[in-house]
Amino acid sequence: MLNLQRFERKSRCKSLACVTAVGVSLFCSTIASAGSATFSSTNIQYLYGTDYKLGDESRSIVTVEHVNAWKYGDNFFFTDITNPTRTSKATPTAFYGEFSPRLSLSALAGNSLATGIIKDVLISTTLEAGGGFHNYLAGFAVDLNVLPVAQINYYVRKEIGNNTETGSQLTFVWLAPFSIGSISMAFEGFLDYAWGNKPKENNIVAGPRLLVDIGNFMGAPGALQAGIEYQYWKNKFGIKGVDENAPQAMVKWIW
Repeated sequence: MLNLQRFERKSRCKSLACVTAVGVSLFCSTIASAGSATFSSTNIQYLYGTDYKLGDESRSIVTVEHVNAWKYGDNFFFTDITNPTRTSKATPTAFYGEFSPRLSLSALAGNSLATGIIKDVLISTTLEAGGGFHNYLAGFAVDLNVLPVAQINYYVRKEIGNNTETGSQLTFVWLAPFSIGSISMAFEGFLDYAWGNKPKENNIVAGPRLLVDIGNFMGAPGALQAGIEYQYWKNKFGIKGVDENAPQAMVKWIW
């Protein structure tokens, strides 16, 4: 049921207002689920890459993520701060955030819907907040028991401020920890396929990661990871022919 990984970086907000709105929603949801939380985790990430399309070719990104699970579902929130040390008007610091609460139909019904490889069925929603727009996504999700985290989310996607038609989105999320000898690693990530938001082109964005548990060598397993995230984006921002392939060095501190 946990939405442990959601790493979408679709747009950058040019003010803190949009991120603040998402943060307030997360805070209210966390308060509502206080006392019944079954899991909570927060991490800070630093990423650096040099092959981005549209805007700066090289970028540093600081990401703050939080996920929690409670009796009736789970919540996920992240904020990206792109080029946090920049002060130039040409390449200012930028912000983007998402908030994704989900409700478990098994918990709401008081009866498990698990069958075969299906772990749970959920109502799935997301708010995306970027510069000059915010998008609403709502639909359903299926969590699978084939990995510690394996999700398929389907959304109806409504973009506000972009003059686009209502479309659809499929989101796949996974987490697969493994070991090679004494080295603990994780292969994790997401893949989004969005379509129908005409006049924008259908687009695919994916962020697979391969991370090594550095904390395991320092007596703190699971606290510090390092590795690479590969960002692939076909028709970036729905613009035909703008395809991005950007490997990013990554460090993640978890608590």
